[in-house]
Amino acid sequence: MSTEETIQEQINGNSILLYMKGNPEQPMCGFSAQATQVLMACGKRFAYVDILSNPEIRATLPKVSNWPTFPQLFVDGELIGGCDIVTEMYEQGELQALIDKAGGDEAEAES
Repeated sequence: MSTEETIQEQINGNSILLYMKGNPEQPMCGFSAQATQVLMACGKRFAYVDILSNPEIRATLPKVSNWPTFPQLFVDGELIGGCDIVTEMYEQGELQALIDKAGGDEAEAES
């Protein structure tokens, strides 16, 4: 399976998926920490992929998603955006509504 196929499988297989540096318990950058806190505040479980331990995904995802930076949040297969967009949506109540409509019984999408 190619890296692109792995990424597509992760996105399609998880209703709420965060590509981040580190993991939710130990984020490895401030932006990943902020995105994780916002998602946790929404109260639903979400899957994540640590791009630091998956260099192929880290190199390939920006081409697949057409988004250059990390973290990247996907909900129901759609790219929502990075830390700034996710935080702004949370502050406006838009993210909570989006998360509430999504699935969300995943734990970790590591491959």
